[in-house]
Amino acid sequence: MTALDDKPVGLRRGTVAELRAVRDAVREGPGEKATAAQHAKGKLTARERLSLLFDDGRFTEVEGLRRHRATGFGLEDRRPHTDGVVTGWGRVWGRAVFAYAHDFRIFGGSLGEAHAEKIHKIMDMAATAGAPIVGLCDGAGARIQEGVSALAGYGGIFQRNVRNSGVVPQISVMLGPCAGGAAYSPALTDFVFMVRGTSQMFITGPDVVKAVTGERISQDDLGGADAHAATSGVAHFAYDDEESCLADVRHLLSYLPANNRELPPVQPCADRPDRLTPALYDLVPAEPKHAYDMRGVIEEFVDAGDYFEVHEAWAPNMVCALARLDGHTVGIVANQPASLAGVLDIKGSEKAARFVQMCDSFNIPLVTLVDVPGFLPGVDQEHGGIIRHGAKLLYAYCDATVPRVQLILRKAYGGAYIVMDSRSIGSDLSLAWPGNEIAVMGAEGAAGVVFRREIAAADDPEAAREQYIKEYRDRLMHPYHAAERGLVDDVIDPAETRVRLIDALAVLRTKHVAHPSRKHGNQPQ
Repeated sequence: MTALDDKPVGLRRGTVAELRAVRDAVREGPGEKATAAQHAKGKLTARERLSLLFDDGRFTEVEGLRRHRATGFGLEDRRPHTDGVVTGWGRVWGRAVFAYAHDFRIFGGSLGEAHAEKIHKIMDMAATAGAPIVGLCDGAGARIQEGVSALAGYGGIFQRNVRNSGVVPQISVMLGPCAGGAAYSPALTDFVFMVRGTSQMFITGPDVVKAVTGERISQDDLGGADAHAATSGVAHFAYDDEESCLADVRHLLSYLPANNRELPPVQPCADRPDRLTPALYDLVPAEPKHAYDMRGVIEEFVDAGDYFEVHEAWAPNMVCALARLDGHTVGIVANQPASLAGVLDIKGSEKAARFVQMCDSFNIPLVTLVDVPGFLPGVDQEHGGIIRHGAKLLYAYCDATVPRVQLILRKAYGGAYIVMDSRSIGSDLSLAWPGNEIAVMGAEGAAGVVFRREIAAADDPEAAREQYIKEYRDRLMHPYHAAERGLVDDVIDPAETRVRLIDALAVLRTKHVAHPSRKHGNQPQ
């Protein structure tokens, strides 16, 4: 008999059976009662959410057996596995994506030291692997019983949010409460999704607001999905249910590269690159003051008419969207004449600037559609800092190194023309439709300034005014004036819009621009 023959029989089988039992208990969580309470609130559990996010529901968990080591206030007697957060990775459209999901059934999803360290680990893994990180947020904030250790845990998350910014896509999906300092992590990520009725974000809740200011307001009105999607601009997307929300998280990931060293994924395209777009003749009115919906223009030239609008409910005078041209992801920034005549204002400038920076971070080419009468005038705008906020958009475009194509549909007046990615600030190619008007201001205003004395001295001031308006328009605002001076590269047939954009972006795909040597710029705040 050898030494091997003395090995106890069945030892391995017994330990594996024990492991399976422990794993089953971890996956089951705190029990049916807690799960039923979660469902009663209209919310899914952390693992149900992860199953919807990943391909075929397959998810590899990390540190599922982790427990906290805190003592005091009864914590030593409550040490559940996972410590209230599920972390790991899976595949979305076949590509690796890392995620963490708060489990509200355990300590209300509150963050303690062990909880935070699990999130730190998975964020570090995402950065090392060069893959997106998705946070499914449903937690009650810092775990009060753990004191400053919990606060330090949030600090570690914030630090990693900033360190990973522009390196890997970061997506926050708000599926429950998020109050106090915890709300800063979503604000530091690239995209924020929210669900109506169940998710709220605020620094101070309704009770504190009432105590300090006397104002009465509900949680939803203060920090619900619609409040942040339409009023504050904190949320990029709002949904009625978690299923549609997580489906669109998957859809968004299909447009984005895994990291800043890769190009966005290319999808097979059945929409012919040489397809003409004659419908654009009738979509855009010839009269510069007549409104139309820019989204109809976008639908006409992008692949299969499909695009994914970002911040749809906030600053609707600007349209920012991800789409595809010949299967390649593009970012579209456009004035929206159907809202405020498409002017640039504080919110619109911030919205577009943030979108341009995101696209530039992740190698997404930019197409800018211009139909802008100028910046919005008014005391509120000036005192609110339109100069500072408009400069954010200017800075974002000037700093962007991705391929950039500008298309002027109708009017482009004043400083707003410059800011909307004009040739003078670095657009690689500027195209325009026939009938474009590029000038310091509209002909009516310009004639009133330039020929003020002549109009006042005329026997028939109104007739003189009309004559000078025509003269100004004929000399400085005809469709070929900017092209003659090299500020527009070509005036194109609107029916060729899709063809010309695809051709331009294809030749610019290998564009490379090196930034000057510096630590970082000091962009307007």
